[in-house]
Amino acid sequence: MDFKVFEFQGGVHPDDKKGLSKNSKIDDIEASGIVRFPLSQHIGAPSKSLVKEGDEVLVGQMIAEAGGFVSAPVHSSVSGRVRKIDKFVAAPFGIHAPMIEIENDGKYKEIDFSEHPNYLDLDPKELLGMIQNAGIVGMGGATFPTHVKLSPPKDFKIDTFITNGVECELYLTADYRLMLEHPDKIIEGAKIVMKILGVSEAIIAIEGNKPDCIEKISRMTEGQPVKVIELPVKYPQGGEKQLIKAMTNREVPSGGLPMNVGCVVQNAGTVAAIYDAVRFGRPLIERVTTISGEAIKKPKNFRVRLGTLASLLIEQCGGYKTSAKKIIFGGPMTGFAQYTLDIPVTKGTSGILALPPDKVKPTDYSPCISCGSCVRACPASLVPSKMSILLERRLFEEADKNDVLDCIECGSCSYVCPAHRPLVQMFKFGKAKAMELRKAKQQPK
Repeated sequence: MDFKVFEFQGGVHPDDKKGLSKNSKIDDIEASGIVRFPLSQHIGAPSKSLVKEGDEVLVGQMIAEAGGFVSAPVHSSVSGRVRKIDKFVAAPFGIHAPMIEIENDGKYKEIDFSEHPNYLDLDPKELLGMIQNAGIVGMGGATFPTHVKLSPPKDFKIDTFITNGVECELYLTADYRLMLEHPDKIIEGAKIVMKILGVSEAIIAIEGNKPDCIEKISRMTEGQPVKVIELPVKYPQGGEKQLIKAMTNREVPSGGLPMNVGCVVQNAGTVAAIYDAVRFGRPLIERVTTISGEAIKKPKNFRVRLGTLASLLIEQCGGYKTSAKKIIFGGPMTGFAQYTLDIPVTKGTSGILALPPDKVKPTDYSPCISCGSCVRACPASLVPSKMSILLERRLFEEADKNDVLDCIECGSCSYVCPAHRPLVQMFKFGKAKAMELRKAKQQPK
């Protein structure tokens, strides 16, 4: 199949700030003495604890089972003793949520992992079961359970699988280093997904600001059914719907999913985790995370055991070189500001940023001046200015009619707004309210 790159509407071109950490090789780090595992590290039903206080656990042991089909189990990344099962401050939302707290004994004693050297000979259902049991979710930040994404209904014909190696969010270089240092995991993980979906070819999409990754993986995939496609640098090129548009010229319908247009997209880190789970039997207990920002002394990329507290990671970067005005889990465009570092790395923690005062926008904002900048920047073809005014007036049903639920929360509108309006925050709130209204209408009277 010949692939042509298409343009998606809108988008912005901010300074990507990746130079702070892109040359930092992935460094392994010991977990903190206390590790915490939220029971909800994914979209869907929270997982259910399988352990109680005082239990001894091993690395890779399932400590919480999935709470439903759209859910994912949680596994311990350390060996030690369950100290407490309680509510703690959780990333990324900064709320108190149920967690399992384990005292790390520092010995990292593991369960016996089942290896499968001939993994591509396994049945697709068996492969899917391994992914489900490993607790793998979307590691680009969305955290949608991977086994659900790879289980489209039979009436949806999937013909295109895309590995998302774009990593367009500012500052973050975790996927970049993973692709550069472990390209074999990305390639073989893509082949596993291809077998599950029954597709004959797959794309690894990489933005043009990663030429070394493009060259290396292209060389390794010569003559294989996995193809590397270079994409122009534009934010949010890595958005799922924007990526599908760029690679296939297909548009996911309002309220629809990629499977509606025959596509499945998985983040590069997720594909690598699939390989580790299927080939080596290792559940999702660690991930690559970028620690960056102008307030950090030595920005780095770490291979982090899940549950490790953010304070340890910043300490391992030498701490702050200047005061940190804002701490963000994720990137500055889509991430969540935090009020404490006493929170754990979870499956979706792609980065932790510390920004000094001069890199933080003023908190005061003014009324919309109808300049149209947000409309031109919106990659989802929405009218953010109108939606924000409706939400300020608490007209949630009208905001729903104006497609607020189609907002991908990329932050492009906020980035270009001359009035510094908190548009993304408005739309997150508006989407939640719109969903509440829809559910209320579905309730029997």
